[in-house]
Amino acid sequence: MTGDQIRDAFLKFFESKGHTIVPSSSLVPGGDQTLLFTNAGMVQFKDVFLGLDKRPYTRATTVQRCMRVSGKHNDLENVGPSPRHHTFFEMLGN
Repeated sequence: MTGDQIRDAFLKFFESKGHTIVPSSSLVPGGDQTLLFTNAGMVQFKDVFLGLDKRPYTRATTVQRCMRVSGKHNDLENVGPSPRHHTFFEMLGN
């Protein structure tokens, strides 16, 4: 299975369960001075969690572009020596 096929199957599965497919937000989050990069799939929903915004759906599924270069889940030292560690990845979420 290719990466595109995995993404498509993931999104279609949750869409079939009533989730709305939400496009990936920018890798550089706009309007959020607390982050340099989008580091998790929930970043685009932060205002919803804080009660500052509402969405026209109650269930969502996404494939969010993310970058991690520090913080709680920092494994930057493994990038290079390990073929599995990268700073950029796509986070599948629902």
